[in-house]
Amino acid sequence: MVYKFRLVSDEVDNFRREIDIDADATFLDLRNAICDSVGYDKNQLSSFFLCEDGWEKDKEITLEDMGNDASEEVYLMDECILSDYLEDEGQRLLYVFDYMTDRCFFIELKRTEPGKNLREPFCSLSMGKAPAQFVDVEEFSEKVSAKAAKSVADADLDADFYGSDEYTPDEFDTEGFDEMTFDDTL
Repeated sequence: MVYKFRLVSDEVDNFRREIDIDADATFLDLRNAICDSVGYDKNQLSSFFLCEDGWEKDKEITLEDMGNDASEEVYLMDECILSDYLEDEGQRLLYVFDYMTDRCFFIELKRTEPGKNLREPFCSLSMGKAPAQFVDVEEFSEKVSAKAAKSVADADLDADFYGSDEYTPDEFDTEGFDEMTFDDTL
């Protein structure tokens, strides 16, 4: 089976990569394909996180055992086969490529193609320039602080923006939103 993954970044609006890879490949193979597609140094620590629907981190699959907590099982990229952890289209992952600032790519399993195999993973779509692999930590902190301050300032607007205390998020028709976000902006 072949998996097609879509990567996006919250740092660069027009950035997108699609990686096609065999389901029997390892997370290390996926990581290497990602690094090749964005020109990142493969010698840096990184991790995948399997995510719940709301992008909440669940299980970590890491490049190396850091020996932090002996009571937790460690899942290593070179030992973990993709198909053992991923089954359904829509499965979400985070690929953390910068531990200092917790920067990552948001990844979704967009499609599975049963009955097909790939010898080597490849990047089937490359749009936009990838965010820099490394950033100045102080500069990054300043940007995060400025963004947080703006969010607090905008919160006053958000509280009254809808004109009703009875507003609920399910009033919006979000059907097709994911498809629009990922598919219609090519």
